[in-house]
Amino acid sequence: MSPILVRPFREQVDHDRVIRQLQAKFRRKYAVAANVGSLQENTIRILGQHVTPDLVLTTASGARRLQVVVEVETSESTNDLEAMAQWVRFAKARAAFHLYVPAGMADVAKRICQAKQINVSEIWTYFFVGDVLRFTMFYRSPSAQRSVLARKSESGPKVKKKVSKKKQAKKKVVKKKVSKKKVVKKKVSKKKVVKKKTARNKVVKKKVSKKKQTKKKVVKKKAAKKKATSRTNVKRKTGRKKRN
Repeated sequence: MSPILVRPFREQVDHDRVIRQLQAKFRRKYAVAANVGSLQENTIRILGQHVTPDLVLTTASGARRLQVVVEVETSESTNDLEAMAQWVRFAKARAAFHLYVPAGMADVAKRICQAKQINVSEIWTYFFVGDVLRFTMFYRSPSAQRSVLARKSESGPKVKKKVSKKKQAKKKVVKKKVSKKKVVKKKVSKKKVVKKKTARNKVVKKKVSKKKQTKKKVVKKKAAKKKATSRTNVKRKTGRKKRN
């Protein structure tokens, strides 16, 4: 039994609220058993002894294997007596041991764990912002850090495959857009070629019409010259006749 037999009412309310919040949080990943308030129904066996941590997290599917043992403390219960009575036992379980303490008590909890050689995996702090409860990680052991990195590396290839599929789909869309743009450019180039041809034809027509006009003018001038010469010849003939 915990050395903290009776917590102050306000601390007990906060303690139970933190347990319920964590219970809702961990349900997404684990099967959660909680011991809230005076209800101490969910026990686990560690080194032949039955203990009742605040939260017991086991695998959600298949054989129920113990994954994490969670203990929530208040400012009154973060001390050496509580550590020797409960933290030492919870740390000996074949699972990760997570400790939640109020903001401002994390340094105290870490010093106690180091002094008592308690193998704590993670130390978290909790605090209230109005009515909202927030959690912040304060410490993670090297072994817990390695396990987290191993999980990320295992889940990494799947994420990469999904990302690669998305990239391939984006590339296909981009290729389609590029091909459409090329088709549009070809159409535009064809229109430009047609316009150039029409423009050339117009220029050629203008040149031909100008040539025809110049030819007509030349023909008219020649006809006018012929008429003038014929008139002068007629006048000369008539003048000669009169003289005779």
